[in-house]
Amino acid sequence: MAKHQIITVDNSEIRFYQEKEEDFFSLTDIAKKFNERTDQVIFNWLRNRSTVDFLGAWETIHNASFNPLEFEGIRNQTGLSTFVLSVSDWVEKTNAIGMRAKTGRYGGTFAHRDIAFEFLSHLSPTFKLYVFKEFQRLKAVEAEQNKQTLAWNLKRTLAKVNYLIHTDAVKEHLVPPRIYNTKAESIYFASEADLLNMALFGVTAKQWREVNPDLKGNMRDYASSEQLLVLANLENLNAEFIRQGL
Repeated sequence: MAKHQIITVDNSEIRFYQEKEEDFFSLTDIAKKFNERTDQVIFNWLRNRSTVDFLGAWETIHNASFNPLEFEGIRNQTGLSTFVLSVSDWVEKTNAIGMRAKTGRYGGTFAHRDIAFEFLSHLSPTFKLYVFKEFQRLKAVEAEQNKQTLAWNLKRTLAKVNYLIHTDAVKEHLVPPRIYNTKAESIYFASEADLLNMALFGVTAKQWREVNPDLKGNMRDYASSEQLLVLANLENLNAEFIRQGL
C-alpha cells in the first residue's frame, strides 16, 4: 500500500498518496471538515448530475477501459428521486480508476487530485484554494529536496569514479609489486585516502568511525554536496601528483 502523506489546512488533516506519479486525496478527510457524517456528504455529491458528468468526462480522457454504456445508464438516472450511487458502484460498473474506496484502519474514499479539487469546489471554493495553495507549497519543497538529492548523488558518483583513478595511481606508483593483493597492500590505499580525509574533513576514517559508531557507511556517505565535489577534485589532483612523483 502506498505511503500516506498529510497536509494540514485550517486545522484539518488531509491524507494523500502517490500512485504511478499521480496524487490521490482522501475525500473522507475533506468531508470531515464540514460534517462528521462523511459518507453522507460524499453520497450526496455523487447524486448530482454535474458530478456524474465531470466523473464521466475525466474517465473518458484518462481511462481507456472506461465503460461508456454503463456510464450513460447511470447518467440517465441522475435527477430521479430513486437514484443512488456509491463509489464502489461507480467503480464496479464503469471500470473507473479516478476514485477508490479503501477499507481498514487507514481506509476511506480516495480520489485523483482533479476529482478531489472538484469535490472541494462543491463544498467550499475558499477551502479549495487553501488546500491547493498548501499542496503547491509541499510540492515545491519536495522538488527542491529531490533536486538536492540528485545533485548529491551525482557528486557522490563522481567521487567514487575518481576514487578508482586515485587507487589505480596508488597501486601503480606507490605499492611495491611484492605485496600486490595482500593485506599489506590495503595500508597504502588507506594511508593515501586518509591524506585526503585529513585535508577535507580534519579526521581519518578510523577517527570518524570511533566518534560515530552507530552510523553505517563512511564519512564520505555523510558529506555535503560541496565536500563531495572538493573530494572528487582532490582525488583527481592527488592521482596526478602521485604519477609525477611529487
